[in-house]
Amino acid sequence: MGKKGKREKKGKGAEKTAAKMERKVSRRARKEEEDLEALIAEFQSLDAKKTQVIETACPPPSPRLNGSLSAHPEKDELILFGGEYFNGQKTYLYNELYVYNIRKNSWTKLEIPNPPPRRCAHQAAVVPTAGGQLWVFGGEFASPNGEQFYHYKDLWVLHLATKTWEQIKASGGPSGRSGHRMVACKRQLILFGGFHESARDYIYYNDVYAFNLDSFTWSKLSPSGIAPAPRSGCQMATTPEGSVIIYGGYSKQRIKKDVDKGTLHTDMFLLKAEGSGKEEEKWAWSRLNPSGVKPTPRSGFSVAVGPNNRSLLFGGVHDEEEEESIEGDFFNDIYFYDIGKNRWFPGQLKGPKSEKRKRRRGRQAEAEGAGDEEVEKQAPQGPVEIIKEVVAEDGTVMTIKQVISGPAGEKERSESEEEEEEDGALSPQVEPCPRSNAMLAVKHGVLYVYGGMFEVGDRQFTLSDLYSIDLHKMEEWKVLVEMDPKAQEWLEESESDEEEDDTEGAEGGEEEEESSEEESEDEEGEEQHPSVQPDEKHADYLSRTEQYWIKLARSNMGPDAKEKKVVKVAHAMAKTFYEDSV
Repeated sequence: MGKKGKREKKGKGAEKTAAKMERKVSRRARKEEEDLEALIAEFQSLDAKKTQVIETACPPPSPRLNGSLSAHPEKDELILFGGEYFNGQKTYLYNELYVYNIRKNSWTKLEIPNPPPRRCAHQAAVVPTAGGQLWVFGGEFASPNGEQFYHYKDLWVLHLATKTWEQIKASGGPSGRSGHRMVACKRQLILFGGFHESARDYIYYNDVYAFNLDSFTWSKLSPSGIAPAPRSGCQMATTPEGSVIIYGGYSKQRIKKDVDKGTLHTDMFLLKAEGSGKEEEKWAWSRLNPSGVKPTPRSGFSVAVGPNNRSLLFGGVHDEEEEESIEGDFFNDIYFYDIGKNRWFPGQLKGPKSEKRKRRRGRQAEAEGAGDEEVEKQAPQGPVEIIKEVVAEDGTVMTIKQVISGPAGEKERSESEEEEEEDGALSPQVEPCPRSNAMLAVKHGVLYVYGGMFEVGDRQFTLSDLYSIDLHKMEEWKVLVEMDPKAQEWLEESESDEEEDDTEGAEGGEEEEESSEEESEDEEGEEQHPSVQPDEKHADYLSRTEQYWIKLARSNMGPDAKEKKVVKVAHAMAKTFYEDSV
């Protein structure tokens, strides 16, 4: 009895501390949010001018991360909403709605009256009701300088059949937050976790809410058992029986003044409904101990539900935080979780069957190619790393490490390139570059990965490429939208830019595209300037990243480009990028 009493007392103490922290964060955040509300209202007044639905064929969306990509429940379409973009000086937030036609490989911009305000780090869930509905909750809006945050607690539904947005006003819902997770489970939306941040304080959540899709009412669940620790960015999936699975996530806590410690969670929980069918369902937490090969610790991974009762996660970043530095490893791997077997396993690329047969024939028949194969064997099979030290705005020294590719990917690529040299007709193996905060969707057993970001030194790459892979076959990635390195805009911070009108920076869209075009022209000019010569540091930088730049150059020049030309362009791209970074 004594131990039980201590546990209960400790639990109540933790609840009081969390409540106290939430009040503190709310007080300090109130003024910031009031400032941003005026900016949000201004954007909404612009959106209010939209009076009719306009569908426009368009190129792929601009680079972004932390948006939502959802599969249409009835059509071969993907729906992209919201997201953010940072160009080194300003933060751009979006509430644009794009539709990707899978069969035609084409994009349409959908302008619908009364859309939700601009946001990122929200959650979207699709249900098949009435021709399909896209439900959106929460997320955040950041000031252009990235120093103030407004966290939404609004709930919206996009009626896909009628192409109309509707805000659902129901009391008793979650507080404003970002980084939470939400899934459709039977006739409910189940929401878990997330965080709320102001300029000086933050709080992470582990509460659970349910929104009834029939009565349009919120209810806060009080599950029995030991709940997961507060976190954001976890994996959340449903089982066929109507239970919910939580894996991983990220949280941080203040150790001392101005010193925070981040935690990468690797634990797993099951939230099970008990007494189903009764007026009031009871829920219970229990710990899961899965078998197999678990994902390596990471944050910023993206999640989706795959075929055969499996959920999956893709990519992410592992920041190794020391007292005054952060090293980041970015990933582009896939891990599957088999819900029925309670087992993790990595998604291994098998490679196309025709390629395997060709490679076998090539090795048996062409003895003269043995020397070339020896060279290939000597090529590095491990991940290629970029390591740089940068100083953040707050004076923190960060050592950032990017892992370009895993051993399996390197092996597949080298074999494929060998076959291309011998046969001259085979396209090389491709794969998405490592990234975090990408947008994922699965349709007909095919995984689609759009956008996201990775970092090299002090420069952030925000992506706009689209890849797909058949999860049934796991043979190869397909490039549906290529990444254009010239579209990557990165501006150094300057006082004059900080003094510009905030509204101009927060608009997003056309301005960033125009400025990126100007920058790309400048970069081309720099490549041709006779005074620019690569130094020893650049040579070292290129040697560690050559395969990445060659792959990037080849993806833009097409499979028919000659190898010497591809290498030449890759060198020029790497040189320009290096000189921009130092």
